[in-house]
Amino acid sequence: MAPAGAKKSILERLDAGELVIGDGGFVFALEKRGYVKAGPWTPEAAAEYPEAVRQLHREFLRAGSNVMQTFTFYASDDKLENRGNTQRFTGQQINEAACDLAREVANEGDALVAGGVSQTPSYLSCKSEEDVKAIFKKQIDVFVKKNVDFLIAEYFEHVEEAEWAVQVLKTTGKPVAATLCIGPEGDLNGVSPGECAVRLVKAGTAIFQTPLLFQP
Repeated sequence: MAPAGAKKSILERLDAGELVIGDGGFVFALEKRGYVKAGPWTPEAAAEYPEAVRQLHREFLRAGSNVMQTFTFYASDDKLENRGNTQRFTGQQINEAACDLAREVANEGDALVAGGVSQTPSYLSCKSEEDVKAIFKKQIDVFVKKNVDFLIAEYFEHVEEAEWAVQVLKTTGKPVAATLCIGPEGDLNGVSPGECAVRLVKAGTAIFQTPLLFQP
């Protein structure tokens, strides 16, 4: 049980049957507001335009969100390099700024903070498991430092990469959630939705979100 006055953890809320609502869709919402560039979809706005990210978090909180997810989608160093953004901000700067903003707004209510990682160019370039996991490790080092409440492996198209992400996230001892971006036939390697779920649970996922299914 959480100490008196402390926020209940994500697992305590779910075990109690509470409805837990998260925020999300930041890249699209902030692109429409002129703070994120379509195409790269990288989240340097967390460091460059913190007031915009803070405001969007606050709108979600006021709308009823119980979780403030760090705006760290595509915030890995290899993705920033792939999109030519390393000259302005490092991955660490973006991840730290995103954590601080999410925590600031979460503390305005009874909300939790979730640190998120997403798929990487390194995996698509057929880099080794060790190389890909090292990318995730750099991000979670920031999440541990900033003491986020739980972690999310978000929007993966290949279950193998999602498994690697979950395995790294699990080393923190924090609860791990996972979500996939797949079709009715499964991930991009043809692994069925059911098998994807089994593999993610075996990797250490405590919270398995319903996959985003896209019709061809």
